[in-house]
Amino acid sequence: MEIRGGSGDEGGQAGSGLKFGNVSKKILHETGKGYGIIRISAREQAFGKGDGMIYVTGDTHGQFERVEAFCRRFGTCKEDVMIILGDAGINFSGGIRDMRKKELLESLPITIFAIHGNHEQRPQAVGGYRERVWRGGVVYWEEAYPSLLFAKDGEVFDLDGKQVIVMGGAYSIDKMVRLIYGYGWWPDEQPSDEIKRYVESRLDKLGWKVDVVLSHTTPLKYEPVEVFLAGVDQSRVDKSTEEWLDGIEDRLDYGKWYCGHYHTEKKIDKLEIMFENFDVFCSGMPHVERRRKQVTV
Repeated sequence: MEIRGGSGDEGGQAGSGLKFGNVSKKILHETGKGYGIIRISAREQAFGKGDGMIYVTGDTHGQFERVEAFCRRFGTCKEDVMIILGDAGINFSGGIRDMRKKELLESLPITIFAIHGNHEQRPQAVGGYRERVWRGGVVYWEEAYPSLLFAKDGEVFDLDGKQVIVMGGAYSIDKMVRLIYGYGWWPDEQPSDEIKRYVESRLDKLGWKVDVVLSHTTPLKYEPVEVFLAGVDQSRVDKSTEEWLDGIEDRLDYGKWYCGHYHTEKKIDKLEIMFENFDVFCSGMPHVERRRKQVTV
């Protein structure tokens, strides 16, 4: 098994995505917060213009400076999509604070496609959200913010010609602290038995074969134990979601698995844990490579 951390090969910075082999430019984020080096070639910048690129990043927790900087630096448009792998933090505190976050994101030249995490409310529980079909799967959205889309667990989407299934949710190890201090905790943070049955029924129909999995946490076997907090007794942590995903991963024929949750950047086999790094969705898979070859600069 090959295990590689997020490639911190430039001055100790956390490694970032958008790596395409022969890189013509190395660009630091403009926010000044050390979000890592973004590598993108002039060829890829041309490819992103008007062709609806899809990008992916990890948890944002209501802080969208790096997404703003990304959009500004690479000249994105509403046809482009940014996948956030859970804990986007958009539906969190409710009221004016969430509204301001939504207004900010809606103003950005990009479409947000968020997976459910554990430090946020499910859209269907908030009120005001409606369902619609987007790229073959069901999403939750609000009329005032049409560019903010939240994936329904178990739905299958067509993203850049790839068949993609979504499995959000996780357990909060800081549950008691959140309950004591009122920081926000929701009992439906993990997938319910009903959601799990729905996911598995979709996989049955697909013959247990998909191109890509988007989840918030990882299958149990891929947990990045090296970043676990020393003060947390892991024997008291509910790992039922990770155990369920482990069984899914054992049976599933897939090409790529993206997840977040652990605030680290790491690649293990076909699975990638993301945090503050960005990547072009499925940049190493054959279909994307074929599209890239069609671009000239």
